[in-house]
Amino acid sequence: MPVLGLSCHYHDAAAALCEGGRILAAAHEERFDRQKGSPGLPVQAINACLQHAGITLDDVPVVAFYEKPFRKLERVLISHLRAWPRSLPTFLDTMPPWLEDRLVLPLALQRDLGFRGELVYLPHHLAHAASAFLPSPFEQAAILTADGVGEWDSTTMGAGRGREIELKWKLEYPHSLGLLYTAVTTWLGFRPLRGEGKVMALAELGEPDLLPQLLELVTVRPDGSFRLDPAAFAMVEGDRMYGRAFEQRFGPPRAPGAPLEDQHRAMAASLQRLLEDIVLRMARHLHAQTGLDQLCIAGGVGLNITATSRILEDTPFRELYIQPAAGDAGGALGAALYQSLRQGGEREPMLSAALGPEYSDNHCRRALLTAGLEPVELPRELLLHRVAQLIHQDRIVGWFQGRMEYGPRALGQRSILANPCNPRMKDILNARIKHREPFRPYGVSVLRSGAGAFFAPDRDSPFMLQVAQVLPGQADRIPAAIHANGTSRLQTVTLEQNGIYAEMIQAFEAISGVPMVINTSFNDNDEPIVCSPADAVRCYQNTELDALVLGPWLVEKPRASGDHSGA
Repeated sequence: MPVLGLSCHYHDAAAALCEGGRILAAAHEERFDRQKGSPGLPVQAINACLQHAGITLDDVPVVAFYEKPFRKLERVLISHLRAWPRSLPTFLDTMPPWLEDRLVLPLALQRDLGFRGELVYLPHHLAHAASAFLPSPFEQAAILTADGVGEWDSTTMGAGRGREIELKWKLEYPHSLGLLYTAVTTWLGFRPLRGEGKVMALAELGEPDLLPQLLELVTVRPDGSFRLDPAAFAMVEGDRMYGRAFEQRFGPPRAPGAPLEDQHRAMAASLQRLLEDIVLRMARHLHAQTGLDQLCIAGGVGLNITATSRILEDTPFRELYIQPAAGDAGGALGAALYQSLRQGGEREPMLSAALGPEYSDNHCRRALLTAGLEPVELPRELLLHRVAQLIHQDRIVGWFQGRMEYGPRALGQRSILANPCNPRMKDILNARIKHREPFRPYGVSVLRSGAGAFFAPDRDSPFMLQVAQVLPGQADRIPAAIHANGTSRLQTVTLEQNGIYAEMIQAFEAISGVPMVINTSFNDNDEPIVCSPADAVRCYQNTELDALVLGPWLVEKPRASGDHSGA
């Protein structure tokens, strides 16, 4: 019996369809409506999941929602009352969405989709915990969830065994790692819920010189629990989320787009160091409490890969699992899996993030012809050789194959690919293709069989959620893949799990001697990753991409219009 899971009405709305512990489909709404972080009821993502399974909503008896709205409203009202009257502007902005959407979900599902079955609400952090543990390969594991806030909880810890999950320890709002990170993100001049990854990258360029001052505003205990100074972090007094005490200590905020100074780099590095220290303390405490050597993580903090990558090095845990949609979008998956397993079935490990829609070769061809392009259809071996050749020639390729990825990372289904051997490639991608800040680095997709020759530690990273140190003597071979701190963010790739994508990297290795390519998401700056062939064609035409692969079809721009060699 299929169960549909939903997350929406805050940010990163998504839908997931599961049956008996098996994941049938999952997708973000933003990929369809083309609005970054789209928050509304994910109607198009729901339809995509149902279409993939060949069913209608009439065949779905249960919808599972990723939080308890009335419990969350309780926290919102109490928080605003505690800060009254300073919270009045935020209160006036907050209440209409609650009255229009969040409290009437059953009516919206019936009105917009004709759903008349059962609607089940899960606690937000239980949905996160389920999304972390239930698709993991572990029969039992410790569980850590950390994000901004759900209903009241901001962090939970516990364990999973078989189909069961028990969360025993928690921190509550407003003491939140996610909100702390977002508050400082806004002080640094970046957008909340979008700029946190920029801060993580900026941290690599600074020294944590401001950590002692931060620790005067954040009280951290040995077990990782902490308290935020309410005078420094004002969560319901506007979008900025930091208070007067923060400004008094660190000065006025950076204006969006203003130059980045040493103080901003130091703040990013100090914030990142503080987050890592807290996460590691929590992990050590959790290991001591559970005695388990396996750990599963979910919540937005789970996407801070610089922090989570330290867990296996600096705590007693020996195995770590983070599924690719660790943030709020993954709550849809957790809700669907949890409820479907209540009805029977067995857990199945999540081996691939390719859970979204897929498009036929004819659909790809029509999109190209409609745009006035003249694609060439190549046999598989010739296509792979040509793409590898283009990348080796420093041409930048849009790559579109199979089912779309679930989660924020492109993993070889909807990717932009480039040469890691060109020392200028990071600057080229940032300036000409992605149109983003010049300090932001890129990850790589590397053949699992060749990863150990370039990176340490040598371990699986199928969802690009780990960083590794570049080994001595290899930096000169892959300069575009190296972050400022000497690490790389990497996705390990195998023929069994990645098919044609792994074959293409093998073809590149045959030409270059390097078993990896730069892999970044197929989109322009501040746009969602492409979903359909038409999306991919638009991105190709509106950027300086040199070539586009849609299934077996290849188009190339003339060399003179996009010569990146030696740029």
